[in-house]
This record gives sequence, C-alpha cells and structure tokens, in this order.
Amino acid sequence: MATELHPCLRDAVFEPEEIHALAVAFDDICREMDLPATATVAREVVATRVIDLAREGLIDPAHLKGRVLHEVRLVQQVSTDSEMDRPNLFP
Repeated sequence: MATELHPCLRDAVFEPEEIHALAVAFDDICREMDLPATATVAREVVATRVIDLAREGLIDPAHLKGRVLHEVRLVQQVSTDSEMDRPNLFP
C-alpha cells in the first residue's frame, strides 16, 4: 500500500530514499497503533512527529517507529497518572 505524500513533507528537503524511510516508519507506526485511515487527526499528529524527528536527523524507520511509540507510551502514562490524581466528581 502506497502512502500519499504528507503536505508537511512537500516543503521539507529529503532525498527519495529518506522519504521512503519516513513513509515506512509512518505506516508501521499507524499499523502498530491500530490507526485506521479515517483517524485523520491522530495520523496527522504521527506524521508531524515523524517529519519533525527526520528534520532533526533521525531517518531510520525502525528508530523513528521506536521513538514515536515510546513517546506515545509516555503520554499515555502521564494521562493515566493525571486521571488517578484527579478527584472523582461523579461517584
């Protein structure tokens, strides 16, 4: 399945093989997170993060995938911790 070029990526300067690596990472991340094509907002967040990391020099698909999924797990943990600290307003 071919990934459509993300609009943010059109303005970035990457070699064709780098773009392919970013597309592979993006597809793998979305698959791992079970994000359907209809989850446009979540997929946009993933795409933006992949592109940001690539602009910082992280191009390897496996490393990109690992980094983004690690960040997602951290956010989920912080969110869970915050909910546990919040008082229950509706007992």
